[in-house]
Amino acid sequence: MKSVERTWSPVSKRPHTRAGMTTKPRQIRTIPKLPRRACDAHKGAFGRALVVGGSRGMVGAPSLVANSALRSGAGLVTVAVPACIQQTAAALVPCATSIALPYTGAGLIHDDGEALAEAISQADVIAFGPGLGAGDAALDQRWHRLLTACSAKPVVIDADGLNLLSRLDAAARGAAGARWILTPHPGEMGRLIGRTTAGVQQDRLGSALRCREQLNTGGEYVVVLKGAGTIVTDGQRVFVNGTGNPGMATGGAGDVLTGVIAALIGQGLSLFDAAVLGVHVHGLAGDLAAKDLGEVSLIASDLIDYLPAAFRKAHRR
Repeated sequence: MKSVERTWSPVSKRPHTRAGMTTKPRQIRTIPKLPRRACDAHKGAFGRALVVGGSRGMVGAPSLVANSALRSGAGLVTVAVPACIQQTAAALVPCATSIALPYTGAGLIHDDGEALAEAISQADVIAFGPGLGAGDAALDQRWHRLLTACSAKPVVIDADGLNLLSRLDAAARGAAGARWILTPHPGEMGRLIGRTTAGVQQDRLGSALRCREQLNTGGEYVVVLKGAGTIVTDGQRVFVNGTGNPGMATGGAGDVLTGVIAALIGQGLSLFDAAVLGVHVHGLAGDLAAKDLGEVSLIASDLIDYLPAAFRKAHRR
């Protein structure tokens, strides 16, 4: 019989129960910082980020990821999207390069990693899933092979990348040697672990830990459960974010977070530290934007505009 331990949630302040858990995760309160840049640094020193996603009608998502990665210090960013939207994506992210991928009649990526092999080999970090869309079972298998190819490098998985994982068998949701950060909102978390959104919200820490436990296949995994008091955990440590506001409940805000975290990994932070600093700065950008614009009018691209001020404030601590 599996042992059961009762632990205390720093969010709900109510005990929750997890089967098979032997230690209580250590709560982290320190916000990491990026190292100071060397005077002779060049763009290759700050990470090459590859954004894989997009579909017909969903060009904004990968573009937001790419622009936020650039604003968060990534030296080089490449956007890999279906050829049918490549020119639009290139116009939306003029400081990035772009790759046109094979696509289906519905405008979805039709690649299992072959077309992206060179870009994957050159990348330091990959953001996978924003705007990917939803395909049939055959396309899911192709996308899973693409994700597996991407997993030669650290991967931040968001949006439709998470929905893809939820449609796969549990055994296919991790890989030996993989280094993944999963960034679900409560609805996506519910699909990943088989709970309702309300059930996730009632036990946010327990849900994040359960998701992390399901990925225990010899890789390194960090789970970021978004929402008020965003939770970051690697199963051993937990951080509860204190920045952010309801104005950030707007489409595309999660894409911005994905880009921030990917950029921080590319600049040398560990997965856990990149996630902690990323959610802190992302929320801080939202707070600064809301102060000037109000919560009602805040949109995702505003967060990108306020990232410079957020990074300056975070590093003055």
